[in-house]
Amino acid sequence: MKVWIDGHLCTGVALCEKSCPEVFVMADDGIAHVVGPDSRPAPSGVAVEFPEELLEDVLEAAEGCPEECIFIEP
Repeated sequence: MKVWIDGHLCTGVALCEKSCPEVFVMADDGIAHVVGPDSRPAPSGVAVEFPEELLEDVLEAAEGCPEECIFIEP
């Protein structure tokens, strides 16, 4: 599965990073990003694969996002 963040909607609340720091990170631009395969923040809108065992945490982050800017793809 893949996950991405719409950076235009993110306001930097950081709940996603607290829910699943393995997948989400706050970057220098003040918004959340998905951690890319190189362990660096992926650009806004870029879908990144995440391990299946983190699905529950990623879903929790998406459901808890007040801006609803986290999107999960099969």
